[in-house]
Amino acid sequence: MKKVLFASVPFNKDHVTLALESGVDGVIVPEKEMAGVASLSRCTVLAAESMHVITLTEKSDEEEAAERLKKGEQVIIGHGWEIIPIENLLAQSDNVLVEANTTEEAHLAFGILERGVEGVVVTANGITELKQIVAQCKLSMGTIDLVPATVTEVRSSGLGHRVCVDTLSVLKRGQGMLVGNSSAFTFLVHAETENNEYVAARPFRVNAGAVHAYTQLPHDKTTYLEELASGDEVLIVNHDGSTSIAVVGRCKTEIRPMLLIKAEVNGVEGAVFLQNAETIRVVDTKGNPISVVNLKKGDEILVRTDVAGRHFGMRIKEEIKEG
Repeated sequence: MKKVLFASVPFNKDHVTLALESGVDGVIVPEKEMAGVASLSRCTVLAAESMHVITLTEKSDEEEAAERLKKGEQVIIGHGWEIIPIENLLAQSDNVLVEANTTEEAHLAFGILERGVEGVVVTANGITELKQIVAQCKLSMGTIDLVPATVTEVRSSGLGHRVCVDTLSVLKRGQGMLVGNSSAFTFLVHAETENNEYVAARPFRVNAGAVHAYTQLPHDKTTYLEELASGDEVLIVNHDGSTSIAVVGRCKTEIRPMLLIKAEVNGVEGAVFLQNAETIRVVDTKGNPISVVNLKKGDEILVRTDVAGRHFGMRIKEEIKEG
């Protein structure tokens, strides 16, 4: 997980309060302030005196940083760093921290050599962008490719156990979770953001589907809906392919009437079981939620296609067929 730390040196109580409210992973303060800060939140508090800030102005600075990292010391690469020296340090250590005071600098640091640095340290100079840096770096999960699929069948399929996933986030129109009978063909199931005359919107909720279905998780993993639990992270997907993380608050599994929905992309068919109710929606190619009770053969909806083959949610190379 990407780490975002805030360094309050010299100490500023208001800045520290804002950092804790923003959701940073830790704060760096003068040692004499550690106890007071630790009482404010369950958050990692580090002594500034134990952190070596090194600005890379010449090769010897890089060599010093590498030597300190090898000894297990905590090193922060000061503002003004360039990519090549950071690449050299990443080749020698997994514990590289760099100062970053804008979202652009943070994204750059986390993308170096694809795996990125261990974390970024925001200083007082970046306090105005701190909340955005935390949100972008800790919640955003990049983009994935969604493609149009043509609905080939919608039919009632009796009763089954379905899972409602209630998250800690308020989701927006066009957002939902990827769910399907196969990890290689998942449907964008829309959050309950829409009102109707019978039921109020529940924008934190995705009525996700049958217990056996796969759902996409962050970091290219999957799980069965039945296995989700409070505190787990799920992948929230927008109709434009942008993704973010949400934390599960609770899951509700209940027996409900179900629909079998099938769709096709370039001759490849996928399926999903969703509750037969007006409030359950998939997403059309324009990003609009469309109720499953109105869905019909020939409609185009958004799905994700992938290569089948998962073991305990992790991608594997294996000859496998899922129906």
